[in-house]
Amino acid sequence: VAVNDLHASRARAVAERIVAAGGEATPAPFDVGDYAAVEAGIAAAESALGPLDILVNNAGIPESMGLQPFRTSDPASWRPYIDVNLYGVMNCSRAVIDGMCERRFGRIVTISSGAGTVGLAIGVSPYAAGKGGGISFMRHLALEHAGAGVTANTIAIGLIDNQSDPAATAPLAKGIPVGRLGRPDDIAALCLYLASDEASWMTGQTIELNGGSVTT
Repeated sequence: VAVNDLHASRARAVAERIVAAGGEATPAPFDVGDYAAVEAGIAAAESALGPLDILVNNAGIPESMGLQPFRTSDPASWRPYIDVNLYGVMNCSRAVIDGMCERRFGRIVTISSGAGTVGLAIGVSPYAAGKGGGISFMRHLALEHAGAGVTANTIAIGLIDNQSDPAATAPLAKGIPVGRLGRPDDIAALCLYLASDEASWMTGQTIELNGGSVTT
């Protein structure tokens, strides 16, 4: 596994945990919004691990993210959302797609958000624009390369529990039909399926993973 993060220390910490658990991993720190950095980082990862046949696009929140009503937002603040959520997906996909097509196998999974599929009046429109662009791109990517053994699918996640204090997240869980927030393991399980041989007939899809808060 090549572990990407904007910060080398975080990528290294996750890679070390994977190795300690018996896996093989290498840190791959780079800015997904910078194509030259992406290309160099993926080349280094492939040198360490071999060809990358599975790509999970999981970067999504700029460090400066906050709620910003569109009418009062600064146009200069929009770009990071597009750089991470649209260009990040395009850059990483472009860096691996040639090798996948040559080997006649590839799985590309993008972790997106329900904000990219439904409208929300909470001040996340620039973020949603980036997510929506990434979702649309993945559909086209899937069809362009469907005959080459490469699949491309998106997971649009709902509210995920990343807090250690249950009291902080309990009020949010009340609005979700299944009665709880999502967990990282929920996302991982779907990623594993989409990356598997069994998912070879699924491509170009956006799967809502949200505990029933949005149905399609």
